[in-house]
Amino acid sequence: MNVIPDWFKSLYEAIGLNFSVFYDPYDWDRYLDGLKMTLILSVTTILLSLIIGAIGALLQTGPSRILRAFINGFVVIFRNTPPLVQIFFFYFGLGTLLPATETASGMREPLLSNTQWAIVSLSLFAAAFNVEIFRSGIEAVPKTTVEAAEALGYTRLKAYFYIILPLALRVCLPALNNNLVNLLKTTTLAYAIAVPETLYQVKQIWSESQNVFEMMVVLLATYGILVGVLVFIMHRWERSLRIPGFGQ
Repeated sequence: MNVIPDWFKSLYEAIGLNFSVFYDPYDWDRYLDGLKMTLILSVTTILLSLIIGAIGALLQTGPSRILRAFINGFVVIFRNTPPLVQIFFFYFGLGTLLPATETASGMREPLLSNTQWAIVSLSLFAAAFNVEIFRSGIEAVPKTTVEAAEALGYTRLKAYFYIILPLALRVCLPALNNNLVNLLKTTTLAYAIAVPETLYQVKQIWSESQNVFEMMVVLLATYGILVGVLVFIMHRWERSLRIPGFGQ
């Protein structure tokens, strides 16, 4: 049971490579906590960005000029400003304007935590790109398909969710894959507002153990594996949705 920890400990004693995260239970627990937080951030922001992106694309192609202008403004702002600036704006800007809640001990806590603000900011950042990705997919669906749905009695909303969006998704999945992978990597910016994700916890470990090189190797390997898993899942999803002759 202790083969791996013993091996890394002997490696440190023999040549000085201090991968403490693999033999020190305290460092290992902190690393796992950071990894769990990264997964929570990634899964939550991916799902929210997809939902917001799909709804935004529906409104962007809708008949209301006001809603179209609002979505276009949202896309322009969030696509053309740095995600780190957006995180700071939400956490330090809007966060200070919201009322604080009082705990049982008499302490005042902000209405939204740093983790929640990170989720809000990153979700909106990715959603701005997803709106345009979904819109391009919707425009690729033949108009005759939409007209056929309307002739069958589908309302605009039902036609969008049951016919147009599933077909558009098949067209825009490659671009969507790239954006979601980028979102996974962008979650490291939550470090800037002290969200205890992987980068934050690894930084704490190397600050105490003085093993910057070793922990950077672990960090790079961690994100390489996470991105690889996400790409594998997205490619499997893309193959499962593929319709021969459509979107090729």
